[in-house]
Amino acid sequence: MGADKHFVSTIEYAKKISNNRSTILILGESGCGKEVFAQAIHNHSKRMDEPFVALNCGAIPNQLIESELFGYEEGAYTGAKKGGNIGKFEQANNGTIMLDEIGEMPLDMQTRLLRVLQENVITKIGSQRSIPIDVRIIAATNKDLKKEVELGRFRKDLFYRLNVLPLYLPPLRERKSDIPVLYRYFMKNLSAKYEKKEFQIFDESMRILEDYSWPGNVRELENVVELIINTESFPTKYFIKNSEENQPYDINFNEKRPLIVTEERLEELDPAVLDMTYVEKEHIKRVLKLYKGNISQAACALGIQRNTLYSKINKYEIQM
Repeated sequence: MGADKHFVSTIEYAKKISNNRSTILILGESGCGKEVFAQAIHNHSKRMDEPFVALNCGAIPNQLIESELFGYEEGAYTGAKKGGNIGKFEQANNGTIMLDEIGEMPLDMQTRLLRVLQENVITKIGSQRSIPIDVRIIAATNKDLKKEVELGRFRKDLFYRLNVLPLYLPPLRERKSDIPVLYRYFMKNLSAKYEKKEFQIFDESMRILEDYSWPGNVRELENVVELIINTESFPTKYFIKNSEENQPYDINFNEKRPLIVTEERLEELDPAVLDMTYVEKEHIKRVLKLYKGNISQAACALGIQRNTLYSKINKYEIQM
């Protein structure tokens, strides 16, 4: 979902590269929709009627990832299932396998994966027999693999084998015009899923959504919409709290600055910064700036009445 021109061009690029066997490396922050793109590429390819298998390399213990990928024969190790087990590559034969968080794969497994890419065969644990496979590989990561190569944590030869068709997914903060589109999409679908009414928000609230940095990207936006549906309210304090955590210069910067300079000699400090009213004044200024001067939203975020906020604005001579 999206109309941002760069995002649309990414979709068109993904369509163009969907119908070949070359390996794709999807790059992007967590929550950008890498698995959604991988599934969409598979669905747009000639392999669409064959299996699509996704594996999160970062979610499997190192000692189990080999058996997950390649399978094992009966009796291969203590606790092995009777009759053995097929791995993800064999399950995905003739289709597509997505290796998410490929940057988390152990170095010894990277060597095994490189062999699969070179020879198109796998060998189960406890077996000497090579099994030919025809699998389209889509790898994905939120890491800078070039840097991981330089640090010795990722094989250089594997990186170049994977990085045949790179696809970069922009974070949500780089496609802010898509936020209203995604909001309406999630609102419609999630309200139907939970059998609740769609919750309408004011333009000021939409501007808050558009101005937020979205460190969790599309996944975070979906979670916020689900929160709105279940609480039937706009979570203003959520954005203040997370702005404080992710942008320390934003709301409470001037609150924290006096604490930093207290290491200096007391006589060198401006007495004004030691007064509690200084903290309140600066905090109100930051909240008003965050909400672009909207008194109602700012008062709600501060937990005070509009009249009280007006009184404090006059008291501290805050310029709007």
